[in-house]
Amino acid sequence: MIHIPPRQQLGTAGKPGSQFTGDAFPYVTMPATDGVVINTVDFTPGARTHWHSHEKGQILQVVAGRGLVQSEGGPVVVLRAGDTVWVPPGERHWHGAAPDSFMVHTAISLGETIWEVPVTDEEYGAVAEEGAR
Repeated sequence: MIHIPPRQQLGTAGKPGSQFTGDAFPYVTMPATDGVVINTVDFTPGARTHWHSHEKGQILQVVAGRGLVQSEGGPVVVLRAGDTVWVPPGERHWHGAAPDSFMVHTAISLGETIWEVPVTDEEYGAVAEEGAR
């Protein structure tokens, strides 16, 4: 067992070579331990991750606000507090806040994260519009 009290957590920090567009504040709850990383991320309106995938999948638990998530080629899904999302291993996706709301989620990433290119403003705008329907 590993117990990490708040005073020993790494806290809020920008990641080297940030993988976010807009203002996002990742809080490292548990650094890489046995291939698992847990971050709580505060997204300001319109902020989002870059396209990415996870070697063994990812679990997102929405704590507050409203957000969006999309897998490559799939529909946009609107996220609200209390929602949980499972992203299977290797599935290319992104997630972030809605254009008019903040969002806070806890991300449990399994295995290596493969970061790619930013979600463009055009991609995000089209998805945000779709999610508003």
